[in-house]
Parts: sequence; C-alpha cells; structure tokens
Amino acid sequence: MDISATVFKAECLKLMDEIARTREPIVITKHGRPVAQLVPVPARARTLFGYMKGTVKITGDIVAPIAAEWSAHSGEEDELYTIAPGRSRRRTAKPK
Repeated sequence: MDISATVFKAECLKLMDEIARTREPIVITKHGRPVAQLVPVPARARTLFGYMKGTVKITGDIVAPIAAEWSAHSGEEDELYTIAPGRSRRRTAKPK
C-alpha cells in the first residue's frame, strides 16, 4: 500500500495498528516518490527450543552402524594423540 506523507502524518497511529493487524508494509511517498517504508516488527520465537524445527532433512538410516572403520578403532592416528616428552597428564597440586 502506498500512502502520501501528509496522510501518514494525519493517520499515523491508525496505520500502525493496521500494519500490526495485517502484517503488510506501507510505503510512504512524498510528491509521488517513495521515501520510507513502515513494516511490521518480525515475530520472535518465544523460546529457543525448537526454533530450527523443519530445517533439517534426514536421508537414510541414522541409527544403523556404518561400514567404515574408525581410525580411533584401527589405531591409524595414534601418533596424533601421544604426549610430548617431558609432559605429564597428571595435574600436580599447588603448594599452599
């Protein structure tokens, strides 16, 4: 909907209520040229839980085991997980 600035100025509150109800933006014109747009505030999710519902598509069986062997099971990458010489995994207590 296009509306002139003069009409918008006179009926601003009524137009804001209409936008909130219809969720349709209004273009405000000045001398026939668009100068501003009044749009409804986007609705916010009440909670974060479930806000991505419907955005993931599952293809295939996600529960059945896969045929590929994991490197952690085969030991192919054991050298990546060794401790550097002189370092210990144990934490020592700080003296009091």
